Amino acid sequence: MSLPPDLDRIEDDDLAALYAYPADLDVPWVRANFVATLDGAASGEDGRSGSINGDADKRVFALLRSLADVILVGAGTARTEGYRPVRTREVWRDLRARLGLTSAPALAVVTRSLTLPEGVLEDVEGGGPVLVVAAADADADRVADARANLGPDAVIQSGTGEVDLAGALQQLGARGFSRVLCEGGPSLMSDLVGAGLLDELCLTLA
Repeated sequence: MSLPPDLDRIEDDDLAALYAYPADLDVPWVRANFVATLDGAASGEDGRSGSINGDADKRVFALLRSLADVILVGAGTARTEGYRPVRTREVWRDLRARLGLTSAPALAVVTRSLTLPEGVLEDVEGGGPVLVVAAADADADRVADARANLGPDAVIQSGTGEVDLAGALQQLGARGFSRVLCEGGPSLMSDLVGAGLLDELCLTLA
């Protein structure tokens, strides 16, 4: 997809149409939004991706979240970037209402250790639900802690030793989360690509 350099000239509805998910999905469609520098770095000097984002990136970032049912992110990235439950003010609420989506997308954190970032456990007013994606043989006590903190249905388990992303995506789809947006980090992105699960990449080179 190629967009004009002056993104400000594109109206919101036209931009949303350019990035619309396929209609009538019966299996999850996985889109990744990624910003990288020309030399391959995925973050700036502060160790966070926000420092290599421009105004156009931030507008598309908010739009892609607005179109998604669920945001998929690795626990390391969630910790580094200070992720919290996604708030309604972080998305285009009118667009989500017109599309018949919930007020805010869910956040699904992929973790092997089930050591969750403190931010995702916060009770955020207007925040979407938080899910945990882990292996089926993950530590039972930590699984129980995650369920106690986030809800009895908040943990999705698939795979032995490692998270089976294909199985996890099937479970997300069964819950109605067909529009998947992956926001990284690089390891999760690599795993999705390696498993042939990435349908679309939205990439900015800074």
